[in-house]
Amino acid sequence: MNPIESSRFEVVVIGGTPGGIAAAIAAARLGRQVLLVESHRRIGGMSASGLGKSDVEKRHLIGGIFQDFTSRIKCHYKEQFAQASEDYQLCQDGYYFEPSVAEKVFSDMLGEYPNLELLTHHRLTSARVETDTLRAVKIIDIDSGIAREINAPVFIDATYEGDLLAAAGAEFRVGRESRDQFGEPHAGKIYFDYQSAEILPGTTGAGDQRIPAYTYRLCLSTRAENSRQLESPPEEYDRNHYTGYFGDLAAGRLAGPKNLKPGRGYEPSHFNTLVRALSVTPLPNDKTDVNINPRPLGFPFAEENAGYLEGSAEEREVICRRIRNLTLGLLYFLQNDPEIPEEHRKIANRYHLPKDEFTDTDNFPFQLYVREGRRLVGEYTLTECDITTLGEGKTDERYDAVAIGEFPIDSFPCRKRQPEDSVVLEGYLGMLDSITRPYQIPYRIMIPQRIDGLIVPVAASTTHVAFSSIRMEPTWMALGQAAGTAAHLSWATGEKLRNVPIARMQKQLTDDGQILKHFESQTENLTECSI
Repeated sequence: MNPIESSRFEVVVIGGTPGGIAAAIAAARLGRQVLLVESHRRIGGMSASGLGKSDVEKRHLIGGIFQDFTSRIKCHYKEQFAQASEDYQLCQDGYYFEPSVAEKVFSDMLGEYPNLELLTHHRLTSARVETDTLRAVKIIDIDSGIAREINAPVFIDATYEGDLLAAAGAEFRVGRESRDQFGEPHAGKIYFDYQSAEILPGTTGAGDQRIPAYTYRLCLSTRAENSRQLESPPEEYDRNHYTGYFGDLAAGRLAGPKNLKPGRGYEPSHFNTLVRALSVTPLPNDKTDVNINPRPLGFPFAEENAGYLEGSAEEREVICRRIRNLTLGLLYFLQNDPEIPEEHRKIANRYHLPKDEFTDTDNFPFQLYVREGRRLVGEYTLTECDITTLGEGKTDERYDAVAIGEFPIDSFPCRKRQPEDSVVLEGYLGMLDSITRPYQIPYRIMIPQRIDGLIVPVAASTTHVAFSSIRMEPTWMALGQAAGTAAHLSWATGEKLRNVPIARMQKQLTDDGQILKHFESQTENLTECSI
């Protein structure tokens, strides 16, 4: 990938997330001249920044470029380990991986297209819109401060935050719809008992501007020689942020789940210990994918993202640093606080920052886990009733289907513990074993109602509740592939993105391995390693 030579491209993708990478590849392999712009020094979004597993419940329903990605992950570990080894088995046919491996695979995939150029550490600063059409964006080299304008007939917003759609003046939503707005039972202010699947007192269903908590997804090592132990607390450390977990332990809220399902970060040796503040899943090479468990009432991360979406780059960095310190503080607390039982501290001290990951960011992930940002107001808004058994009376067939969604509704808390909270934090929707069903995703959720020249596969048009299902990286890669294909067809036909020939797009997607109809499968639709 050569340095940029022209200010004009056929397709420009803002955001080197997995969805953005899939969009860029889809457009490039169909012959378009593509520019991919990422604000970090590294690409891959959350999949290269600690989210070490692909959250897919029904693997046969997501194919295409995502399946190419998992196949290459599988090949990597097949080359490194014997197939009978525990490390090879832990890669789960390429669905589980170390961050550095995901980043390398993404880089290799992008590098196969000479007509695809990549700019890292460049930030979007503005957009130029004429007659309701996005014509150009301005980006800045964060290192040199040099700004340039990039022109193109098609732009793809693949940022987690929805930054390009906002800069272009497209209408968007932030926060939660009310229960009445779209007839969603779990919308708005809610207390939801994830164990009994019951809506609890205190629920009003009122809409607001609150968004789910942001955290960092950690990759931690269990191999002593590859471990960097925290020798001192992070800046701004305050143990009082975490003492609420003692009440969770005493009340039994750190016990194991009623249904022990693989792949959800359930480690039985952590049950009924304070280490259950974390959700830990083993990965190859003695590493782990570590999520922050949102179920305890001591969970301290809700509301810490206030001001992030509308903030400047500098203001966002302050918030990122605060959440980073809060995350490191939790790890330090579990490993060192004298009030924690010694046996619990011993367990926590098995997990440390890996020396061979994130070597340019102090072995800590570079990407904040933005679970929900702005959401486009598109030509169609996907709702809870579209994706669950509540909507069985509605048609399952979408004439403009471009991907399948299948992950259960799963949204982090929106508020810190309130004095009356005794079961769950407000806003948490842990519906992992309930009513979500596979559903077709319509192309229209990526198309702004007014602005042309722009397509939005990541911050797509859904309600807050529905967004918590489509917000998985595999689903975003499928939507990114659809967006890149649509960008090509818009260029090839001269049609606006909202008017591209749907049947032709669906045929191209199907030819390229995308799954457009949901079906039951007794065997997983996995691509074998070609090595």
